[in-house]
Amino acid sequence: MAAGSSCTIVEYFGGDDGYRCGYCKNEKGNFSHGMWSHAMTVQDYQDLIDRGWRRSGKYVYKPIMNKTCCPQYTIRCHALNFQPSKTHKKILKKMSKFLSKGEMPTEQGDALGLLSLNHDPLFSVHRCLPVHSKRLGESTEVSNLGEPMDSLCEEGGLHGPAKVCHPEVASPVVTAILTEEGDTTPVEFETARKDPVSVPDGRGPESTPKPGVGADPGRPLCRKAKELRKARRLQKEQKRQVGGGVPASVTSNPATPVQLNQPKALEEFINESLPDSPLHHLEVRLVRSNPPSSQFKASFDASYQVYKLYQMAIHHDPPDKPTESQFRRFLCDSPLEMEMSPDGPAAGYGSFHQQYWLDGRIVAVGVVDVLPTCVSSVYLYYHPDFASLSLGSYSALREVAFTRQLQKQSPKLCFYYLGFYIHSCNKMRYKGQYQPSDLLCPETYVFVPIERCIPSLEQTHYARFNQDPDAGDTHVLKDLGRALVLYRRTVMPYAAYARKRKGSNDEMEVAQYAGLVGQVCAERILLYRA
Repeated sequence: MAAGSSCTIVEYFGGDDGYRCGYCKNEKGNFSHGMWSHAMTVQDYQDLIDRGWRRSGKYVYKPIMNKTCCPQYTIRCHALNFQPSKTHKKILKKMSKFLSKGEMPTEQGDALGLLSLNHDPLFSVHRCLPVHSKRLGESTEVSNLGEPMDSLCEEGGLHGPAKVCHPEVASPVVTAILTEEGDTTPVEFETARKDPVSVPDGRGPESTPKPGVGADPGRPLCRKAKELRKARRLQKEQKRQVGGGVPASVTSNPATPVQLNQPKALEEFINESLPDSPLHHLEVRLVRSNPPSSQFKASFDASYQVYKLYQMAIHHDPPDKPTESQFRRFLCDSPLEMEMSPDGPAAGYGSFHQQYWLDGRIVAVGVVDVLPTCVSSVYLYYHPDFASLSLGSYSALREVAFTRQLQKQSPKLCFYYLGFYIHSCNKMRYKGQYQPSDLLCPETYVFVPIERCIPSLEQTHYARFNQDPDAGDTHVLKDLGRALVLYRRTVMPYAAYARKRKGSNDEMEVAQYAGLVGQVCAERILLYRA
């Protein structure tokens, strides 16, 4: 991957104090480890999120899973195998009707619980951090970044520096994603297969109707028209074979039915045919936020105004609270370095804003990180006037499709990370509907299919998903002395630093940090020492 002299530099803050939980509202029940990242390579961040870390702005945090009130498990979706559910299809059709006919749903959509994927209370951790750190010569406050951003009721919210939501969504009208250079990338996707795990649809168990009410139990059950047509075709085929003198039971092709129920791919639903001249035109623009591209700078104020309206309408912030500086820290600043690679996405790796332009104005913005093996959803904000279009869920579907598109350019990039799954919070369980998906085991850091994890989470908030009792963390810290530190502008292993700083009492802190990032990252990431 690219980057000549790029390296990751962090300051570790520990995680002894509890703060308010954005999910259960426990005032002191939310615990996490945190560190400020001055710079970070996309590979280091990929490895960190695969160990349960998550970023909010430049703050990177990891929930203390066996201590926090609402454990947050990293969840990823297998984008290439994703198949939209009935609910997802309804959301896509709703958007299609609006674009083609101008029909605006009367229900509140995301505002009633279908908001966006990664709207966890990201701000609560920042707000409660009791540190003002001298960051390599610059003084920056880590606290006072705002309230928990659970803009998506269906998401609930992250306890602390949470992630950002979904952006890259192309309406049925849109068949290309515009990059900041003005080029268009065709939206092509792999055919998806059926979800391996069924999601409950909320229907209760079947019951026999009372006399005079409901279906007649003496008559056969109703069948779908598609099934009836299929059965009639089979009967005709059998009659034809028998009529030709060959018994149906011994034909070489014993009435093999044609595959009539092959599911449509996500892209087919997104790009469903629309009138040549739709009433509304939706365009998705991918603009790099770090370093900020010219297109990002030109649209900054319009994007910020949408964020401000969103915060006031959805989170009931007073007008003076969602400041421009807060917006920059939370959703524009990123530690991720821009990296280009011959076998990577054309736009490169790093942090981006996916802007949804409706009839020439921004109506929603999704913040995403493009990493070596995934698209990681960070946050989504949108204009409150369009809440009934379920833009949070719609953008998540578009991000899945975006991931599939990037995979054609970079074969390893095949996962869509939705942030954290919180089973103890009903509002956050919706993330499990983007299947097939996995949850990260908090002890061995391997991904386990979510259907194997749910039974354990039904019994207890915190659970180890890896069923092998002998399995452990393959990157467990074995040699603290090899961890790298940055001391007085010099990079050195911790063993050399400890010899220079005789009597230093920070060994426990450094060991805690190195254990959390793992041996591999500890030997690559530079831990800043004052």
